Amino acid sequence: MKIKYEFADGAVSEVEVEESVGAVIVESRRIEDNLSRKERYHCYSLDAVEYEGAEYSDRKTPETALEQEEDARRIAEVMAEIPDVQRRRLLLYAEGKTLREIARMEGVDHKAVKKSIEAARKFFRKNF
Repeated sequence: MKIKYEFADGAVSEVEVEESVGAVIVESRRIEDNLSRKERYHCYSLDAVEYEGAEYSDRKTPETALEQEEDARRIAEVMAEIPDVQRRRLLLYAEGKTLREIARMEGVDHKAVKKSIEAARKFFRKNF
């Protein structure tokens, strides 16, 4: 029986082996292929951290996914209630703009921007 080996560089080599040895190699390859196919569709949970290590965990559970969706919905609702000017300034500030940059963009004093952002934060904390 001839067994074909394909190397990583693309080279192919054929080796003549006895029938019994060839059967073992073919069966081994079949099992390995089946396991790798199963592994592709296997999802890891937080429990995998305990057994396999952090690299195997996706850190998501159905409960955390629902909590994240609920939080996102609540954030959107509260943000919609904040006045437009405050929301715009808060979002610009969250993106990394400084108070003076926002003030320059809107043509106002940086103290007004600061008060506006503080009011938006206060409203958000109160309602979230």
